[in-house]
Amino acid sequence: MTDLGAILTAMVTPFDAAGRVDEEAAVALMHHLVGHGSDGLVVCGTTGESATLSDEEHLRVIELAVRELGGRHTVVAGAGSNDTRHAVHLTERATELGADAILSVTPYYNRPNRRGLVGHYEAVARATDRPILLYNIPNRTGLNMGPDLLAELAQIDGIVGLKQANDDELAMIDGLPLLYAGNDTTLGRTLALGGAGGILVASHLVGEEMRRMVDEPERRAEIEAGLAEVYEALAFAPAAVAVKAALSLLGHPGGHVRLPYADADEGEIAALRAMLERRGLLQTAAT
Repeated sequence: MTDLGAILTAMVTPFDAAGRVDEEAAVALMHHLVGHGSDGLVVCGTTGESATLSDEEHLRVIELAVRELGGRHTVVAGAGSNDTRHAVHLTERATELGADAILSVTPYYNRPNRRGLVGHYEAVARATDRPILLYNIPNRTGLNMGPDLLAELAQIDGIVGLKQANDDELAMIDGLPLLYAGNDTTLGRTLALGGAGGILVASHLVGEEMRRMVDEPERRAEIEAGLAEVYEALAFAPAAVAVKAALSLLGHPGGHVRLPYADADEGEIAALRAMLERRGLLQTAAT
């Protein structure tokens, strides 16, 4: 079985005030995350605002991650698209750049039928020799990949795992040994099922505590209950917006978001600050 790690942070992509990718901030954030609980990173996924990245920017972030972390920490490259040719191109290039694995989201918006989905993933799989994780997130894509379809896709060589963001269908799938929680709130359930771990957002802030959920199963429920306020505080906006605001409060490089996202407003920032203060994280950052 491929071991990609248990705690994989879906990393935000820092942008500067002019809207450009801030490479220095991205590199600093990469090292911060793997130093605080993450086994590796998913770069250029939804939380990385991949929909707003040019191909040049997208591939540059993957290149930076491989350069900085390769061989020591896992680099999973988001390489999905609702255009199969584009998904194949991104997958080929991410492979050439040295990514350890590919995260391939369900083609969004155009809602292909079952035969189209199978053909799409067959083409993606032919484009790489790296393990592929499917990403099922029907509330964003408009299309759910049910257990029977996932089991069929598992027969395609190279597809080894699933990031499952449909909480109602969270389960191990025959042929997909690597099950990852697609929502932070299901990390405990996923681990209890025998899953590999989670592709997570709150791990930007509380990665070491989420790591303890893996390492201390006897305390998992207690730790998870204690993280509920973090998950709730981050839920006011798309993940990139909330996480970047929280990182900035903690003095870490998060940067701005790109339209159509809008940076957190004063009220949202105040709510995040209150949560961080209650947890002692602002005090820790200050020292």
